[in-house]
Amino acid sequence: QGRLVESGGGLVQAGGSLKLSCVDSGRTFSRYIMGWFRQAPGKERELAAAIGGSGSTTYYASFVKGRFTISRDNAKNTVYLQMDSLGPEDTAVYYCAATVANWDRPDYWGQGTQVTVSS
Repeated sequence: QGRLVESGGGLVQAGGSLKLSCVDSGRTFSRYIMGWFRQAPGKERELAAAIGGSGSTTYYASFVKGRFTISRDNAKNTVYLQMDSLGPEDTAVYYCAATVANWDRPDYWGQGTQVTVSS
């Protein structure tokens, strides 16, 4: 098991919600910018949302803006992704990642959790 462990994926109907969690077993969680990537079959991995170390800054890709919310609890070494108004196009493996600098080469990756949205 790696440093980052995701949970919360599953099967949901279109219009439904899921909340993903990612726990960091390290001791320096607040140093890292945390992000949620996703990779659909046959497509490249793409950054969906990210959050700064203190939680005060966030980034959302255009395809999730207004539907997904990223948050973190540094006391619990956990980052969350609340996903609402899900559609079949959101079906993918979702990965948690951590970086101290930029997303070109993240320092850590989680193993991924499958999200499947049925129409």
